[in-house]
Amino acid sequence: MVECADGTFYTGWTTDPDRRVKVHNAGRGARYTRMRRPVKLVYLESQPDRKSAMKRERAIKVMTRQKKQELIHKARGLRGQEASHSVHEGVNR
Repeated sequence: MVECADGTFYTGWTTDPDRRVKVHNAGRGARYTRMRRPVKLVYLESQPDRKSAMKRERAIKVMTRQKKQELIHKARGLRGQEASHSVHEGVNR
């Protein structure tokens, strides 16, 4: 999920998130994001296959803005815990 310059969220699926963000920011992505640049990646989930990714995309798209924000906030908290755990254990990720 990316956050657009106007504060709205755009959800999609891709096999290469970094490339996809660059495409959106170059104005060659989804029509929705073209007029709302720049975008920044705020949430990312891995899925085992395309079908699962598309199903999850639909589920996220129908969430309320508040639910999307909670999803982002929870993921950021988990990343912080993983980072502190990794440092504590001396593991580089």
